[in-house]
Amino acid sequence: MDAGLEVRLGIDLDKSCQYPYESNNAGAKFLLRDVAKLNPSELANAWMGADIRVLAGCAPCQPFSSYTQGRNWKHNDQWGLLLAFSHLVRKTKPDIVTMENVASLARHDVFLDFCKTLERQNYHVIWDVIDCRNFGIPQSRKRLVLIASRFGKPHLPSASHANPKKWNTVRRAIGKLHKLKSGESDSIDPIHVSSKLTLVNQKRIRASKPGGTWRDWPAELIAPCHTRKTGRTYPGVYGRMEWDAPSPTITGQCYGFGNGRFGHPSQNRGISLREAAILQTFPARYAFVRPGEPIYMSGIGQLIGNAVPPRLGQVIGNSIREHVVRTEH
Repeated sequence: MDAGLEVRLGIDLDKSCQYPYESNNAGAKFLLRDVAKLNPSELANAWMGADIRVLAGCAPCQPFSSYTQGRNWKHNDQWGLLLAFSHLVRKTKPDIVTMENVASLARHDVFLDFCKTLERQNYHVIWDVIDCRNFGIPQSRKRLVLIASRFGKPHLPSASHANPKKWNTVRRAIGKLHKLKSGESDSIDPIHVSSKLTLVNQKRIRASKPGGTWRDWPAELIAPCHTRKTGRTYPGVYGRMEWDAPSPTITGQCYGFGNGRFGHPSQNRGISLREAAILQTFPARYAFVRPGEPIYMSGIGQLIGNAVPPRLGQVIGNSIREHVVRTEH
């Protein structure tokens, strides 16, 4: 929408997506549906009267993540939604197809099969792994982006912040938000809420340095699992962010200090849900729940961490618009 495309329909089987999707995207409708069971006619109806039809999709990334590297998912049901997306493309033949997923998807046969399917359907396909930091997103997040077009060879977004000196930082993104204590929520913005730390984790975060690891702690604070040989190679948990650098990748567990480098740079707590959302480039007042409804850290954390950063969506949308204009369609 920020790129000027008219968004008509969003589809997901998670009903918690409906309120934030419809309340923040005026005019767009939400369809609660398993994409694998979606009737192609439902897409055709949504496109009714459109000059250019664009289909954007993103299968769940967990089967293709670095945590499962070494496995070939060609014969596993967990990648089935990518095939369902491919089926929808074949049946509805949109003018433009775009997809975002984790960078490691490119190593799996199912992705190569998907690209070949698009080419057999007369699409011109281009894809690459994009570093979100190069597009003004204050987060170290690399994602595979694909654009396919029936009009000719498309192009991927051009980096606007390719120089590391121009990267957006945690300080610029969330430095002016109200201060919080562990377990506290903001009186004005209920999404600006942090998880309550245990006593031992309060000690651990006080001993943590921005950009450091649990290896900086005194021995008595180190978790037993990290003293064993199998745990010594996992320094990327219990860390603080750095003010003057992009954040680490925001995941669905971003609200937990022990789940990654999700400690606040200077306050003794994990980042809040609102801070995580802003680092994902959601607008500062993006509504995730109806006013007065309870705030569930895990549920909203998943919505934030699983999202395509809106800024990345915008730059992909800009590339699609420029391609359509260039090909005079």
